[in-house]
Amino acid sequence: MNILISNDDGVFAPGILAAKQAVEDLANVTVVAPDENNSSVGRRLTLFKHLKLESCTLDDGSSAYSVSGSPADSVVVGAEYVMDTKPDLVITGINQGVNISSDITSSGTVCAAFEAVSLGIPAIAVSLFMDPKTSYKRDENGEWFVDYDFTLTKKVLHSIVEKIIDDGFPEGVDLFNLNVPSNYESEEVKVTHLSHKMLDKKVIDNTDGEKGELFHYNLEDGQDSEDLIMITPDLVSQYDEGSDGYALLVEKRPSLTPLNVDMTSRDLKDW
Repeated sequence: MNILISNDDGVFAPGILAAKQAVEDLANVTVVAPDENNSSVGRRLTLFKHLKLESCTLDDGSSAYSVSGSPADSVVVGAEYVMDTKPDLVITGINQGVNISSDITSSGTVCAAFEAVSLGIPAIAVSLFMDPKTSYKRDENGEWFVDYDFTLTKKVLHSIVEKIIDDGFPEGVDLFNLNVPSNYESEEVKVTHLSHKMLDKKVIDNTDGEKGELFHYNLEDGQDSEDLIMITPDLVSQYDEGSDGYALLVEKRPSLTPLNVDMTSRDLKDW
């Protein structure tokens, strides 16, 4: 089996190396990813514009390629140009965050997997939900750092790819969206459906008291904030049982959502 791995966090993000390590004993793996972070860009494609493709070296000494474009660009370049033959499977991630609900259409991770499907390649989008209570820690000097524990995510991804090798993709499924919690209570994977939404979005300005610190964080000295606004998201807390959000955030277990890129609703007989 030949596997192409990409992501939206950038080619040097720790999650893409974790994804490679999870499946490199099962297949020939090629890594092609954006040269910088491209989170929340959806399925943006760079057409009729030049892209820079460069070889690079990951932290384990293995070779990879960086693309000066989007996650979807990277999948196209990897599958149609870098690899000698079209891959049998595309894996996107491991994303450092959460990708659930109908909001996945803004995710660079998931939409890169959608792009793979458009090329006739089944795909798995993988995300690790970093629990704020346990993933952000202080070192001995009091400095904050993120504890990227990909252990369970790698284990689950490995087992899914093994099953795909043995049994193939299930009929009617184009891609899987896998989300794994960092602070889990069960390792058992639950097959789920998409939640209604993941984020509550609020538009704030420089008068906002609750999120004033966030609003002013990246302002340059002397920059006028009076004509600026900001969209700020908060993670939804209520999810229907059986949904990806319920499994991930309430039951605290891995969520596996089978998806089909055909979004057509065909039942209009009585409309």
